[in-house]
Amino acid sequence: MTNQELEKLKYPIGQFECPDTISDEHIASWIATLETFAIRFEALVKHLTKEQLDTQYRPDGWTIRQVVHHVADSHHHSYTRFKWALTEDKPIIKAYNEADWAALGDSKNDPIQMSLEHVKAIHYKLVNLLKQLSKEDLNKCFIHPETNSEVLLSYNIGNYAWHSNHHYAHVENLLKQKGWL
Repeated sequence: MTNQELEKLKYPIGQFECPDTISDEHIASWIATLETFAIRFEALVKHLTKEQLDTQYRPDGWTIRQVVHHVADSHHHSYTRFKWALTEDKPIIKAYNEADWAALGDSKNDPIQMSLEHVKAIHYKLVNLLKQLSKEDLNKCFIHPETNSEVLLSYNIGNYAWHSNHHYAHVENLLKQKGWL
């Protein structure tokens, strides 16, 4: 497999490219993506067999099961980061090693339904929170310790809409490739 083919498997929709100016339309579109994601994602994976769930979406990549659990973990962190940024002045967030979390027994073995339910709950809470944010709120930020950069909440909305579609595409592309869809 060439590096270009592997990169396409890693980033099937490309990397997140935030517009220089984030408009109200961008925010509304990204929130709409977050609002529908949990139901779309569940519909994509809920009927898969154990063997299908334990299939890697790319060489040396996570299984579908690990992707589902990762989305729950990641989006839970994101929700917390929004709350910190809204209640503290430029908080430094806690980073975590996604690969190590995905290698834990719960991510590798547990039923996906618990994470699907968690994603539905987190997205319900997150979307309701996001719809209430003012322009001032959207300009609040947190500090990411790995890059020591300020992450605006407006940017983070787009990043997590992209993250949702990114992992959805990982699974959907594998299902199409295997003829499971």
